[in-house]
Amino acid sequence: MYRIRFHGRGGQGIKTASRILGSALFIEGFEVQDAPRYGAERRGAPIFAYVRADRVPIHERGVIHQPDLLVVADETLLAISTGQVLEGVAENSVVLILSGRPQSWWERHLACRGRMIVLESSRWTNGVPAGAVCAGAAAALLGTVSPRALIAAVEQELGDHDPAVVRRNRDAILKAYDAVGSLRGVVTAGVEQTSAPDWVEVPLDAVAIGAPVIHGGPTSQLVKTGLWRTHRPVIDSKKCHRCLKCRALCPENVITAAEDGLPVIDYDHCKGCLVCAASCPLKAIRVIPEAQAGKEQDA
Repeated sequence: MYRIRFHGRGGQGIKTASRILGSALFIEGFEVQDAPRYGAERRGAPIFAYVRADRVPIHERGVIHQPDLLVVADETLLAISTGQVLEGVAENSVVLILSGRPQSWWERHLACRGRMIVLESSRWTNGVPAGAVCAGAAAALLGTVSPRALIAAVEQELGDHDPAVVRRNRDAILKAYDAVGSLRGVVTAGVEQTSAPDWVEVPLDAVAIGAPVIHGGPTSQLVKTGLWRTHRPVIDSKKCHRCLKCRALCPENVITAAEDGLPVIDYDHCKGCLVCAASCPLKAIRVIPEAQAGKEQDA
């Protein structure tokens, strides 16, 4: 069985990538599962999706913990420990990374047990989602999907979109497929991991015991949603007139006022929606990439 796991951010086409790959494998005669995993997160939040494919009925269910192919559409996720991107990667796993850095850089800086393959993101600059590029490359690495099946899968999954969008995604997928053509079939199918279940007797509890009870405090404060952010709003104290319009319009209520009236952003929970920057009448809030913010802090 092939087990493929995609990691990316909301808005990068990760769910669509898994569906395109799953549909292409189905067209090639495989039994397939494909599913995204995310909750109420917004654009920019870390998400993942997975695909299983086998020639026989699939009895496994749930998240893939030991992928044969791991696809990383956003390299910034590798620096977030809570993302658990490399979870379950073994020596026989293949790790595909879409990155602006060369493979030699990743080999020096990333401790990865599996075989690493880096696809240069600079080759795709026409606005095609990263997920589409990764779907094409993943199909080639599996070695079981033909370009014909990929084209049919794109038409099936994106058929309701504008023809120009379908054509742009199809061309990007085929280009990525060809880009790793020399590595076609490098992914090997994993062994069966399912086993007979252990039966557990669940007694019927009284209503007072069985009803849901919340014992903890405001646990949402412990969830660092700032990890979803790809761009950071930065307030210029010299331009700011302390009107606090940004505070009033912040949908997450992460902007407070200091004693001198200057707005302060809670970066642990700011999701980077940038409503504050768009609404500031004096343009006193600039927007910088999160990677640049980290470099400025280090300096």
